[in-house]
Amino acid sequence: MSDGRQAGRERSGHVLVACDKFKGSLTAGQVLSCIADGLHRADPVRDVRTVVVADGGDGTLDAAFSAGFDRVGVSVDGPTGERVETAYAVRDGVAVVEMADACGLVRLPNGLEPMTASSRGAGQALAAALDAGVREIVFGVGGSASTDGGAGMLQALGARLLDASGQEVAPGGGPLSGLASVDLSGLHPRLREATITLASDVNNPLLGSGGAVAIFAPQKGADEAQRVELEAALRTLGRLITEATGRDDTGRPGAGAAGGVGYAAMAVLDADMKPGIELMLALTGFTDLVDGAELVVTGEGSLDEQTLLGKAPAGVAAAARAAGVPVVAVCGRSLLSAEQAAGSGIERVYALTDLEPDPAVCMRDAGRLLTDLAEQVGADHPRA
Repeated sequence: MSDGRQAGRERSGHVLVACDKFKGSLTAGQVLSCIADGLHRADPVRDVRTVVVADGGDGTLDAAFSAGFDRVGVSVDGPTGERVETAYAVRDGVAVVEMADACGLVRLPNGLEPMTASSRGAGQALAAALDAGVREIVFGVGGSASTDGGAGMLQALGARLLDASGQEVAPGGGPLSGLASVDLSGLHPRLREATITLASDVNNPLLGSGGAVAIFAPQKGADEAQRVELEAALRTLGRLITEATGRDDTGRPGAGAAGGVGYAAMAVLDADMKPGIELMLALTGFTDLVDGAELVVTGEGSLDEQTLLGKAPAGVAAAARAAGVPVVAVCGRSLLSAEQAAGSGIERVYALTDLEPDPAVCMRDAGRLLTDLAEQVGADHPRA
């Protein structure tokens, strides 16, 4: 990946490429390389600098690693109990844990498991960071596979969630229907000294028509009957945790994040929540990188209304606009109007579908098309 800098040349300003992956076709690193190559086709001596961005979902670890964080490998339980190799990122006493890589949708081995998928692996990754002495953790919770209210995560951190016979409830949201008591006395002792910040843009409560089950469980495979069961199970979990902590956090904004992991983290781990993209831009040094830039190029596979709700391109555009730097976006396809894009701070959108209308070809030849698209960006935005 080229940064385009050449010693001894005067520069009027650089181009900062700050992109997420193109899901299903290009990794974030490949996206950055293709865009840099295309910009250099248009101007071989253009100063191009790159940074991977993420919003708390899958790709959060990659963004941290690309920013210089060290990788610490850890073996955890995947969403359905199989062991998976994941990691946390650490630098200067700050760790980044990604739920998606530990036990998220990307780790499901055989399709969606709405009733039995567990958040346990995320808790194991958090425990590993705590065991290593980390006291400040950024916890990316996007891309979860489970709707267990964070029960698995809490069990991995030492909580006991027991049925009427005094046995630990089985993994997943479904078995919580038999939950009878919650014992938090055995929680990891280092949690008392740790600061945990959730990287998420979900503001939903835990329960109700706008809660974790109603809004997100269908995406995880839950049918109507299963949603009724999961809602009742989370209501039971919330009631018992409220009794154990003396505080009802079920209605807090963000409690519904990651199938209720947001609730468990805030209610039991005393975590705070901040917009994922803002946290990741701060961790990856975006403010320093954008300083002096004359253009920012951002993007992801699909730009749509979800993008406007705090996903990586919108966050990059907002930060660049605050720095007074114009922004364009590249993507596989765009469902945004020019007015919607402009409202988010993006002055123009360049889509692969502008060059190739067949989506299958766009997926297959994404690298070539993205490089061509970036060359057009460079031609349309020459050095000042």
